[in-house]
Amino acid sequence: MKHLLIILISFLLLSSPLFGHPKGVHTFYRWKNPSGDGWVWKGFGDKETQPVYKGEVENGVPNGLGILYDLDGSKYVGSWKNGKKNRQGTFTYPNGEKYEGEWKDGGLWNGTGYDKNGNITYKYDDGRMDKTINPLK
Repeated sequence: MKHLLIILISFLLLSSPLFGHPKGVHTFYRWKNPSGDGWVWKGFGDKETQPVYKGEVENGVPNGLGILYDLDGSKYVGSWKNGKKNRQGTFTYPNGEKYEGEWKDGGLWNGTGYDKNGNITYKYDDGRMDKTINPLK
């Protein structure tokens, strides 16, 4: 019984936000990296001048499920890993076109692009666009 109580107390302490390191749901802003290469994530910003991320965060970057609202009206809803789009997600362009499918390290991987009427316009297979699809047929 004593061992069970110690295990229970240890579990509660380690799963507590004060002692453990759980994922949290936050709002982050994407800033251009001052060095000119890529982006950095910050917990402050202005939704009028920076894209806004809302979702799970780990180690100061998007990690888990989240939504990125860009300034041009585009939106990504899906999975993130180490601050990049990864695994399943949907990117919707301002004109209503969208890409649904898999992402890898921030890039399109295995998925399908659609026009605003839902017609297939392109496909990606292992990071390469399938050029056999002709949306003009």
